[in-house]
Amino acid sequence: MIKKFLGLLFVGLSLQLSAQDLFDVLEDEAPKTTEAVTATFKGTRIANGHSIENRKNKELEFIISHRFGRVNTGFYDLFGLDQSNIRFALEYGITDDLTAGLGRSSFEKIYDGFLKYKLVKQKTGAKSFPIAISLFGSATIKTQESFDPNFDPSFSERLAYVGQVLIARKFSPSLSLQLTPTFVHRNSVVLDADPHDIFALGFGGRVKLGKRVSLNAEYYYAFDELESLTTTNSLAFGVDIETGGHVFQIILSNSITMIEKSFITETTGNFFGGDIHLGFNISRTF
Repeated sequence: MIKKFLGLLFVGLSLQLSAQDLFDVLEDEAPKTTEAVTATFKGTRIANGHSIENRKNKELEFIISHRFGRVNTGFYDLFGLDQSNIRFALEYGITDDLTAGLGRSSFEKIYDGFLKYKLVKQKTGAKSFPIAISLFGSATIKTQESFDPNFDPSFSERLAYVGQVLIARKFSPSLSLQLTPTFVHRNSVVLDADPHDIFALGFGGRVKLGKRVSLNAEYYYAFDELESLTTTNSLAFGVDIETGGHVFQIILSNSITMIEKSFITETTGNFFGGDIHLGFNISRTF
């Protein structure tokens, strides 16, 4: 009887020690640190629109963006190369999480300024978080003279504003996706029937093809439309090529403009009808 009791006690102690050893192993293997996910996209743009990426603290980036005319204009305009829209911009990392930018576009002679703040970072490890969230806000002013002699817009009437929430996730080293709810407001409109406020939803993604090359796609669906223009939704495909301090993007898009207020709500080209603009973004970081 005593031997049987001692045997059961020995078995119980062995099972307890085995369970404790298992818990110790699991505890040792559990991640104790948290790491932020980086390089969700190669640059600060997916194609026309902003990506979740910011400039690092005290980094200055110079960006040249160029869009040619429509390729379906034919040989006479050298498939759009005779026409062009260009934008120069400077972007500065105030902190790792806050970027400010200023730009000027030849289209409608628009000046734009923006702030982009990284609100939440995607994280892995002990305190993981599945997505990254940034806030984006911009203001633009159209300085082109009015073609209507009876209409001379005031400073306030030339202004427009954009607010966006950038929500992104890096699913793997090769795949990143972004969702971009967008609000556009114009202080003045061409027709009374035109909405001052337009809501849109952007979709973007990147597939990494190599160590320094990726394929990007971007689409914005506008829920409200202008009555003064026959508009279409903005669609763009691009290739990112990273070379040291440069990120070179080759882009095909039905939008000729490169600021949110314009390409999201004022695009008129049909991508699949041949209204495609060849373009590029070149950035240099200092």
